[in-house]
Amino acid sequence: MLLRSKSSLLIAGALLLSMATSAQKVNFTEYDLDNGLHVILHQDNKAPVVAVSVMYHVGSKNETPGLTGFAHFFEHLLFEGSQNIKRGEFMKIVSAGGGTNNANTTQDRTYYYEVFPSNQLKLGLWLESERMMHPVINQVGVNTQREVVKEEKRMRVDNRPYGHLMEAVFTNLFVKHPYHWQPIGSMDDINRAKLSQFQDFFKKFYIPGNAVLSISGDLNLDSTKKLIAEYFGPIPGGPKVIQPDVKEDPITQQIIDTAYDPNIQVPAILTGYRTPPENSKDAVVLEMISSILSGGASSRLYKELVDDKKTALQVASFNYALEDYGAYLILGIPNGNTPLDSLLQAFNENIKDLQTNLISEQDYKKILNQAEMAFVDKSNSSLGVAEELADSYTFYNKNTNHINEELQEIRSVTREQIRDVARKYLNPNQRLVLYYLPKAK
Repeated sequence: MLLRSKSSLLIAGALLLSMATSAQKVNFTEYDLDNGLHVILHQDNKAPVVAVSVMYHVGSKNETPGLTGFAHFFEHLLFEGSQNIKRGEFMKIVSAGGGTNNANTTQDRTYYYEVFPSNQLKLGLWLESERMMHPVINQVGVNTQREVVKEEKRMRVDNRPYGHLMEAVFTNLFVKHPYHWQPIGSMDDINRAKLSQFQDFFKKFYIPGNAVLSISGDLNLDSTKKLIAEYFGPIPGGPKVIQPDVKEDPITQQIIDTAYDPNIQVPAILTGYRTPPENSKDAVVLEMISSILSGGASSRLYKELVDDKKTALQVASFNYALEDYGAYLILGIPNGNTPLDSLLQAFNENIKDLQTNLISEQDYKKILNQAEMAFVDKSNSSLGVAEELADSYTFYNKNTNHINEELQEIRSVTREQIRDVARKYLNPNQRLVLYYLPKAK
């Protein structure tokens, strides 16, 4: 029985290696249109599905104080319609074509996509070209989407337990940089913004030269290129977009803050550290440190605080990596009357151990497996590949081939690098300690 179990583990490991190796090899074609639109095509004819996506290099960091929330607002507004799509018809057209669609916004980019049966590729290209070329941005649409965004903020932030947690973290970690505010922005800013300001924001950022058209799936390269030229070629290029370049002063003293939430009954404690951008090797290492601390039931913090001592209901750690900086976060929610500072002490001890001692070979192999599986998971669909390709070009110095280098970056991380990165970034004098407490309604 034991021999059979070992054999099963060997087979599982071989399958994992095979999956990870095959997932690494993403062949793609890329080129620029005359108007500056960067195009990336990945042909995969295994299934009759195609993902059409456009990533605009605009997020909340491209906003200014007093005019926040614009990028997220446009995530909604650009579904209102165009000169050739009647108001409210965009999603109906997608559904009638047998597809699905959505969009999302971060601090750094806005991403729109459709997934269609591959015989509807032309429809997906037409829809995204309409969104880019001549959307209808009028007062009716602005007024409608104001109410939609307000309701979203109420549901996802204002009335949601721990909904203001990230806001409290980023407000402390970023003083100068526009990461200071969250992508959903201020409703006061959205309410008082004029129609002309929304129109100006679109003209500045939603242009071919600030976008990547990434298509993955069951397509023919030659015919797809012709369709792209037909639908996107006529769109004017627009002025070059200059991304913000704002430097933060180093954090040299521990920041202690308290935030209150009327939607919770159980408090939380969080430590946050400002970390390097997502395209750095250290960001890869920090992600692996997260696996050591809280990646599954056998991770250090989970096993110690949730399973063994039962002093925490939940623990989590992750590296929130962005284009200019990142934020490494460790969160604990206490069980019963456990003092928050006892969870903080456990965080400290585990970080200190990482800074002092090399992790075991067994733990090292486990987190490598976890990282490789995470890589495989996000590369196993046409939409996942389309987003990874666009992300690689946009945030890795126009190196689209980063999609094929990521796995090797993961495998090249050493135990010594894990120790050294923990020493470099995860120190008490470089962090925020946030006490997130219930507030009487």
